[in-house]
Amino acid sequence: MDAAKQHLIAPELTDAQWARLTAHAPVEEVAVGDYAFRSGDRRYDLILVETAEVEIVRDALKWADEVVITTMGPRSFAGELGILNGQGAFLSARVTKAGAIRRLTRAALRRIMNEDDELCDIILHALWARRDTLRAGPAAMTLKFVGQSGESDFLALRRFAERLDLVHVAHALLPADEGRMLGHELTRDDLPVAFIQGEPIPRATPGIVAEQLGLSYESESDEMVDLVVIGGGPAGLAAAIYGASEGLETVLLDAIAPGGQAAATSRIENFLGFPFGVSGGDLIGQASLQALKFGVRVHAPCEAVALETVDGGLAVALADGRVVPTRAAIVTSGAAYRRLALERWDEFERAGIYYAATPLELRQVAGAPVVVVGGANSAGQAALYLAANGCDVTLVVRGRRVGDRMSSYLVDRIVEDPRIHLHTGANVVALDGGGALESVRLDTAGEVEARALFCFIGAEPATGWLQGLDRDADGFIRTGTDITMQSLDRWQGLGREPFPFETSTPRIFAAGDVRRGSMKRVAAAVGEGSSAVASVHRALALA
Repeated sequence: MDAAKQHLIAPELTDAQWARLTAHAPVEEVAVGDYAFRSGDRRYDLILVETAEVEIVRDALKWADEVVITTMGPRSFAGELGILNGQGAFLSARVTKAGAIRRLTRAALRRIMNEDDELCDIILHALWARRDTLRAGPAAMTLKFVGQSGESDFLALRRFAERLDLVHVAHALLPADEGRMLGHELTRDDLPVAFIQGEPIPRATPGIVAEQLGLSYESESDEMVDLVVIGGGPAGLAAAIYGASEGLETVLLDAIAPGGQAAATSRIENFLGFPFGVSGGDLIGQASLQALKFGVRVHAPCEAVALETVDGGLAVALADGRVVPTRAAIVTSGAAYRRLALERWDEFERAGIYYAATPLELRQVAGAPVVVVGGANSAGQAALYLAANGCDVTLVVRGRRVGDRMSSYLVDRIVEDPRIHLHTGANVVALDGGGALESVRLDTAGEVEARALFCFIGAEPATGWLQGLDRDADGFIRTGTDITMQSLDRWQGLGREPFPFETSTPRIFAAGDVRRGSMKRVAAAVGEGSSAVASVHRALALA
């Protein structure tokens, strides 16, 4: 490891910095063999090592011995990025030299990060660098996924872990490998399997894993929070970051994992400040880290199923029966991908149909022929990304002109790329293959070899779970001056009209793709999410 990264992971604190860090952390004497925290602890503190010595350990697993990751000496702190979001400990901290340690609770850590910019930067850089290092080391074995290569349930687990930046490892089984699962007394019917600290969880889902890791929503008190943001795409992340940074106790919920459609975009080239482009995954990763910095409580997968007014406040009902009471809510639930109405679509969704083109999907199709369907920017970006990484791409555009809904710079590159075969005025009419997709049929060109189909034909607003909000004929939420006169009648008693981004129900706001009239661009979504928070403040001041 180079010196610069080592300094980030284990920063040397000055006397003044150490004094400020320890001011609210009580002293505790520890003996050799004591544990400051253990893997599996749901709640643990940041450990400030005063005079003792502590080693960070990956506990023994059923198939692997214990591993010492590193040793922390005096004037260092032991902890990992998950401490900011309530994730349980997946490593242990064991005392190897008797002496004194201090325990900095999560609440005290949050207070320091809010009030001390210098310490905040030092701690955040250290926790992020540690997470980055742990991904490639033995700690990754504490969360292991095993599943059938290309199957949607296995990919869902991997996508969940990657978007939440969890330390993990994934092993994709080929048909010839299935016998190797018998060593754990598991069969193909048990796939995908998640191993948490070596213990298998058959037929694992992101929700089950999140519950085990402590990432599901848990109320921290009987008091309602200030703001719940429902949906973790660019609009939702922006709203959560601005809300928390301006003093609102903020909870962010997402049914899958933070990112939305932006996380499925391989390259964004028109976002302000990134002249060479940025991947959706990188952009969302930095935004998620920023949310943790400001104290946003991020919970995923955490699906909201209802939002209603209760006793002067609001209540967000979750799919697991829990309820989040809040003073205000911003709906940024985005839109759901549309599907082609074709026979065997459901079957091939498990092995060959994708709604995103990121490194995760690329690993499933590297070097193979693929079909991309769609005529907007997301389809064009996907086609270029796949072609640049060795795939022979058939781009199917249902409209007569590829430039009708796609930016001209993408059209120019597509036309010039020899690996992209463009078909306009065309439709996919059939899918074929054995256990996985092997070919598609076009109404204009017949059979086309394809190991995968990437579908980018638009989306429908994810508003089916909402009741009582004014929406247009397509289901998009009306806000502000767009609300119909019939809905405005309920506002007469409040003595005001809806604020910008406020829906037909007071203190419920909407931003991003779910809102009628939104621009459906990442930059616009970020702007809407942050602007909606300004209206939240105005509404709460009058409530």
